[in-house]
Amino acid sequence: MSHPSRRTYRARRPGRMSRARKWSVAVIAALVLGVASWPVLDHFDVFSDKGDPISFGDDKGGGAAARPADAGTLMPTGPEADLRVETTLGDGTKIAKTTLHGAKSGFTGKVWVWAPKEYKDPKYAKSGFPVLIALPGGEGAQQNYWMGTDLKLQSSIAKWSQEGKSLPFIVVMPALNPDKKFYRDGSDIPGHEKMGTWLTEDVPDLVKANFRTIKSRDGWAFMGSSSGGFAGMKAVLKHPDKFKAAIASGPDIVPDSPLWAGHEKEKQENNPQVLAKRLADSGKPDVYLAFQVGTAEPASVMSQVKQFRAQYGKGPVHTMLHEIPGGQHDAHTYVPNMELGGLIQYISKNMQGPTPAS
Repeated sequence: MSHPSRRTYRARRPGRMSRARKWSVAVIAALVLGVASWPVLDHFDVFSDKGDPISFGDDKGGGAAARPADAGTLMPTGPEADLRVETTLGDGTKIAKTTLHGAKSGFTGKVWVWAPKEYKDPKYAKSGFPVLIALPGGEGAQQNYWMGTDLKLQSSIAKWSQEGKSLPFIVVMPALNPDKKFYRDGSDIPGHEKMGTWLTEDVPDLVKANFRTIKSRDGWAFMGSSSGGFAGMKAVLKHPDKFKAAIASGPDIVPDSPLWAGHEKEKQENNPQVLAKRLADSGKPDVYLAFQVGTAEPASVMSQVKQFRAQYGKGPVHTMLHEIPGGQHDAHTYVPNMELGGLIQYISKNMQGPTPAS
């Protein structure tokens, strides 16, 4: 999809130093500089666990310890992915990264994951958690800016959860496109990578393999901005049997990748307008789409969202819209307004959270 260029959301240091080499630097710096060596050690991430293996639970074995709290919980199915620490948040929770070889799509891409503190709370030890798949705007080619702590998505969800405004979501941040040349519209475009299958089957399968999740659609949602907002809402409308809700910030409404040329039938099968009408005509199941658009965004973005709501937001297709005063087409604006505009509350109240031990 065509969009204005994005700012870089998170700077990366070139070339990560090995753990052994970091400690060599530490020993030498400590011997030569003493206490003054601290800034040097910090610069080289000597005290960081970035790149270390991480598991999000010890509940993958059999027996009574692995029995779920209720029939709605799916315990991790395995196999366990090679997850590595990417970032540590202020509350001690970790964002981890892995490379997923999609068994169903055939696409190989990066995926980042985060679990809230509640996930390790003993009272939720046998309970499934809801999942929020976060998709970026821009190219999203083997990158996903939601994994950057500067946007404060994960820390905000943690805070909102503590305040009772949000469910304690597991946040999953996959690559959206295979390259920067053409958008795939989060779809299986004939003759190209099956990015629709990647997002709606391979990525959820990864989560189910490594986390305690909720079996039903009540525990699965998308969020995204711009082209990611389009892909998320489209996934919910196309697969309402698997996903229940989406937060779409400044989204596109129709597919417009040039790769659809010659494939109009398949293109329409990935058009949210067509999918919403079909769902409305069928009468079930209910889905919940929460939109937000800044008043300083291009006028066409707001008008298209309003037109979609007026024409297709009926029956089982439930929608809401938050207009952000002075808001621009920017992820830094969208995150706080997920709470200020009531979007995270809207999807949370219509989804299922974890069940505490009795």
